[in-house]
Amino acid sequence: MSDGLEVGRLADWLIGQGLLGQAADLAAERISGGNINIVARLRGGPVPMILRRPPDTAANGRNAIEREFRVLTALEGTDVPHARPLALCTDPGVLGAPFYIMAEVDGWSPAASRSWPAPFRPEDATADGPPARRGLGFELVRGLAALAAVDWRERGLDGFGRPDGFHERQVDRWTAHWDKFRFRDIPGLEAAAAWLRGNAPAPADWTPGIMHGDYSFLNVMFGHGPAPRLAAIVDWEMATIGDPLLDLAWLVRQWPDRGEDLQGRYVDYTGLPTREEIIDHYRELTGRPIENYAYYEVLANFKVAIVLEGGYARYLNGQATTAKVAHFNEAILRAGRVAGEVAAREGGTAC
Repeated sequence: MSDGLEVGRLADWLIGQGLLGQAADLAAERISGGNINIVARLRGGPVPMILRRPPDTAANGRNAIEREFRVLTALEGTDVPHARPLALCTDPGVLGAPFYIMAEVDGWSPAASRSWPAPFRPEDATADGPPARRGLGFELVRGLAALAAVDWRERGLDGFGRPDGFHERQVDRWTAHWDKFRFRDIPGLEAAAAWLRGNAPAPADWTPGIMHGDYSFLNVMFGHGPAPRLAAIVDWEMATIGDPLLDLAWLVRQWPDRGEDLQGRYVDYTGLPTREEIIDHYRELTGRPIENYAYYEVLANFKVAIVLEGGYARYLNGQATTAKVAHFNEAILRAGRVAGEVAAREGGTAC
């Protein structure tokens, strides 16, 4: 198998790590590739395994892969559901780039299909018995709450991020990122940027913690069976040390508002908790005050508009191969609009 997965060299390395008995035992099945991380399912070792390797186009692929492995290792022994890290390879001579191996999670992915298994289907939401589908939303919150509770310094994550000045850097950081590929204005973002600069939480008003950075139904797995159970949070490439409330806002911004079409997004939200219930449940589990939620709502939408705009710019330049990028435009404009509208609702630009 080519394109970043030379099975012979991989087998030799796995044998050296004690993760494979003999080269002939190894079977590798690609799950994804191209402009996103190369992910492959590996069979033949003592446990089913998953390999993650950056694409050849990734400028900072080594750093991202090592950071992912570091945070997964730090989460061992905590209450945060995650895939068990097995081995990290930093030698590009094996597969042309660093990669890591983790144990495969026994569960199902909401991102794999809009058709979720029973009893988590929309039609199950009104059936007699426990509301299992609603429970999936609350399990998402449980994962975030568990992550926010981790003592990141005790887990060896000093230097993993820069919590000092985190909020003060956000607008400049993401604006600078946007300037690298900027080809148009996004309505709402300039007003949102000005408002964010004047309304950032004071250092004493928030508590640093591990942030996933892209928390949603797309980046979790649930356990098999009739009970809602978060089996793992996955895809940690945007993780850092920052303000966990931004992860909450990033998750909640994907929820439809009251009266909106529950089926019009990548997830059918029929039977799931409301935005207000998600926020209230997070508050109950963490004990964190959420007095300035509008700030996090604006920042999450500001950030996602720029992140998606980067992918959309690559698509317009013929540099993106994943089909979903072609449909980013609507989500970008919606995020910019919401960021601007919430900033205006909260009183415009602060002085």
